[in-house]
Amino acid sequence: MSYPESIDSRGEALVTPGAFAAAHGRNTLTVWPNFLVGQDDKPVRVILIDDDEHMQRVVAQELMLDARTLLVGMASSVKEGRRLIKQHEFDVMLVDVNLNDGLGYSLIELMKFQRPSAEAIMFSIMESDEQVLRAFEVGATGYLVKHSWFGNYPQAVLQVANGGAYITPHLARRLIQKFDARNGTSSARSESSGSRESELLSQREKEVLRNVANGYTSAEIATRLEISMLTVNSHIKNIYRKLRVRTRAQAVQFASLRKLF
Repeated sequence: MSYPESIDSRGEALVTPGAFAAAHGRNTLTVWPNFLVGQDDKPVRVILIDDDEHMQRVVAQELMLDARTLLVGMASSVKEGRRLIKQHEFDVMLVDVNLNDGLGYSLIELMKFQRPSAEAIMFSIMESDEQVLRAFEVGATGYLVKHSWFGNYPQAVLQVANGGAYITPHLARRLIQKFDARNGTSSARSESSGSRESELLSQREKEVLRNVANGYTSAEIATRLEISMLTVNSHIKNIYRKLRVRTRAQAVQFASLRKLF
């Protein structure tokens, strides 16, 4: 049986998801709103970077079995990952923390510079809180634990591609408990700090941040507020600087926790 193919960074053939799914009698979800990213005729493009060959095959198969996601390239090292990021147009990068020649964090930083509109999901066999927090600090919007019963790679890809974030449920619960414990001992200090940070943002910056939180792009925010896209991006940079964050997801999360709007 033959399938239409694409090629990865090492010149190896990749079966397209529609052909793979059709050949194996699999279909995508019948209920998938047409306003969401990831339609059969325009799937979310994914690159996968992992040096564990077995895990790479497992994740690749999951992505190819869902016609809403399109695997456009695979790599197994930081070096190959850099080339993949530069050579391919993609929407989401799935990257392991520990690769045979370095750490995946550096690839997220490169992706944010080279493909600023793309999203990154980090995954690892480890469940270290420090690893998770660092992943989000460098710009990831998802974190999955390998071999978790609750891990779903296509779902994670679709979640972040549609403006959300994704984290393995039990890991999320542990982080929430950790946050609650910390918040319980410093609530008064957080309230005063939040009010000071709120005062740092101008009324226009709060409007821009509120629109970012609602999922609007810079172009859409410019139209809604009747200002130029250059002005919107300038406001966003100021928000990042004032709140000491690096990404839209971090800014929205910070503002939501501190009730800045």
